[in-house]
Amino acid sequence: INSSEREVLNSAPVQRLRHIHQLALTSLVYPGATHRRFEHSLGVMELATRIYNAVLENGGIDILGIDRSNYDGMYYRRVLRMAALVHDIGHAPFSHASEDLFPGDCNHEAMTLQLIESDEMEKLWATLKIQAEDVAKLALGRDHPKKKTFSNTEAILSEIITGNAFGADRMDYLLRDSHHTGVAYGRFDHYRLIETLRILPKTYEGGSKEPALGVESGGLQSAEALLLARYFMF
Repeated sequence: INSSEREVLNSAPVQRLRHIHQLALTSLVYPGATHRRFEHSLGVMELATRIYNAVLENGGIDILGIDRSNYDGMYYRRVLRMAALVHDIGHAPFSHASEDLFPGDCNHEAMTLQLIESDEMEKLWATLKIQAEDVAKLALGRDHPKKKTFSNTEAILSEIITGNAFGADRMDYLLRDSHHTGVAYGRFDHYRLIETLRILPKTYEGGSKEPALGVESGGLQSAEALLLARYFMF
């Protein structure tokens, strides 16, 4: 974490996550489940960075058309790390358990967007030389309240954080919740999985209209273990 990133980490919207239980009231049943959204957010930032590095080092730069002069690559890396760090800042106390108390159609995604676009955070994004809109797109993905149009690069980077299959958010909460509740169901070899993640080109056999995250054959067992972990933890 560099000095500019540390300023985001020390901001009030991120620090309040130290007081929000990741698993709401689950600690009443599993006494060890007292972990907070704060450490989860740090974990998602770490895993998202590892995934980004892995896919770019294995052909992702050419598929996404990222400028090899390194400016684009470093810009997107900064945005990705900060989006991963703040992807949960809109959560209320007790996380999802209290979301029904939000007024109207408001939810934690809408609150996250408000905080990312707040004056306090805008100053921090300017220090990092990144745009609040880019951070919001990657942090919220397809759940973005304003239903933004995503470029191919934005679609992949948001999937790295929020993806249903290989998103860093999902990887971290499965491993972390499993550890703190003391159950074995959520464990899988995330090191192997991340090493074998690749960006599938648009011309891939599945007929996707945009690039998507996929896995090499050597990582299939790890991918299956992730899916099983999600099923059993649910």
